[in-house]
Amino acid sequence: MTFALVFLAVIMATVIGWLLRQSLNTQPWQADDPLENRPGRGVIAVEPAKIALLSFIAVATSLFALFLSAYLMRMKMADWSPLTEPKLLWLNTGLLVLASIAFQLTRSAATRGQLPTVKTGLIAGGVCTTLFLLGQLVAWQQLNAGGYFMTGNPANAFFYVLTALHGMHLLGGMWVWGRTTARVLAGADARSVRLSVELCTVYWHYLLLVWIVLFALLLST
Repeated sequence: MTFALVFLAVIMATVIGWLLRQSLNTQPWQADDPLENRPGRGVIAVEPAKIALLSFIAVATSLFALFLSAYLMRMKMADWSPLTEPKLLWLNTGLLVLASIAFQLTRSAATRGQLPTVKTGLIAGGVCTTLFLLGQLVAWQQLNAGGYFMTGNPANAFFYVLTALHGMHLLGGMWVWGRTTARVLAGADARSVRLSVELCTVYWHYLLLVWIVLFALLLST
């Protein structure tokens, strides 16, 4: 089990690194307003929002890692009784994958200044994410109906806590998504929201990878 988690962690770190290089790489020779032409700034300058997001991702990763470590230690005790995960989680996972794809397409459209595609992509990403969150609530209800209460078993409690923690991070992202979508629907130019779309895309990719690791762990234990 430990080897499997280390393997998943390596994959997660590799993919996150690739996504960040693709999404956050500064290419001043392609920008409308090259960084070298801005007073007091060099070609390696990075927007503060990107630094803030990377810092938040680092903190969130540490938080999830602590919970996963606690999960692995707790499951070795005698009172641990694994629960049967609802099959709905597979559908929810597919919805989150679609949301991540929608944001990636939206990011590309924002870079090219294609406003209609940006609108469609943002709405599609938001709808898929909302359905994912609603699906998680339905999965909770199914577990409760099956007698898997949070206080009934440590495994139950960890399932609720881990899925709730992931959902709270998605809700935080939805707040940024809502502000960005409102700007676009109000008539903002596609390029003016490029940075916001880019940050949302990176964040959704990250939370998709976190969910895949969590889901794999829950299924295997």
